[in-house]
Amino acid sequence: MAKNAQRPVAAIMYDFDKTLCTRDMQEYSFIPGLGISPKVFWDEAGKLSAAGMDKILAYMYLMLKKSREVDNPVRRENFTGLGKDIDFFPGVLDWFDRINAYGKEKNITIEHYIISSGLKEIIQGSAINDCFRKIYACEFHYDANGVADWPQVSVNFTTKTQFLFRINKGVLDFSDDEALNRFVLEDERPVPFRNMIYIGDGLTDVPCMKLVKSNGGHSVAVYQKGQKLKVEDLLIHKRVDFISLADYSPDQELDRLVKRIIDRMSVVNDLVESHLRQVKSFQ
Repeated sequence: MAKNAQRPVAAIMYDFDKTLCTRDMQEYSFIPGLGISPKVFWDEAGKLSAAGMDKILAYMYLMLKKSREVDNPVRRENFTGLGKDIDFFPGVLDWFDRINAYGKEKNITIEHYIISSGLKEIIQGSAINDCFRKIYACEFHYDANGVADWPQVSVNFTTKTQFLFRINKGVLDFSDDEALNRFVLEDERPVPFRNMIYIGDGLTDVPCMKLVKSNGGHSVAVYQKGQKLKVEDLLIHKRVDFISLADYSPDQELDRLVKRIIDRMSVVNDLVESHLRQVKSFQ
C-alpha cells in the first residue's frame, strides 16, 4: 500500500482470530488434519501452559509435535495453503476497499495492520493478505529441508503493544530496535495515536486496546452473535471505547462506527494543522 504524503495517515489495527475470522485459524484445517478435535488440541496446549510454558509457545510447540506424531511435517507452503480455508465475518472481504475510499473522501490515508498471536504464514495464505501494510504475527523457523522446526517469532498479549509504537513511529522493520527507541516528538510521528483504531475481540487484546485509548485513539471490541456478554466488561471498565457485533458489512454498526471515528480524525487533524500553522507564524 502506497502512502500518500499529502494526507494525514490513520492506522486501523486488527487482531485476527475471532476478530476478522470466525474461529482460531488452526481450527479450519490444521487441527482436523491431525484427526483430533479443537478441544483436545487446546486442552493439551492449556496443560503445557499451566506447567509454566508461555501460552503462545505452547500452541506452536504442540502444532509441531502433533504434526510429527502423524508423520506429516509441515513446511511454509503447507501453512500458507491453510489460509484458503479461513471463513471471515460478513463484510470483511470488501471492508478494506470501502474504508480506504471513505478515508480518501475525508482527506485521510488509511493503513491496515494485523497484530495477532496467530500464525503469519496462515494469514499470508488468506484472501485478505494483500490488504495490510504489515502483518505482525507468530512465525516458525524452517530447517534446511524447509520443515518447520522451532518458533521464530512469538507474539503474546503483552508483546503486541510494541507494534503500536512501531506503527506510531513508522519503524515497521521488526529487527530495528534502535530507531524504535529513539525519541521523536508526537506531532512528528507518521501515525499519531489519535489517528489509531484498534479492533480486537477479547482479553488478549486489552493491553493494545487500553494503550490506544489512553493515548487519544479509539479501541473497539467485537463480538459474535450471542456473545455480547464477553466484551461488555471491557466497556464498563473503560478498557475500550466501543463494542460492536463482528459484522463488517456496509451500513452495519461497525461500519458506521469506524466511519464516525474517521470523521472525528479528519476534524482533529485539521485543527492540529491550524494550530501548528499559527505557532509557526510566530516563530
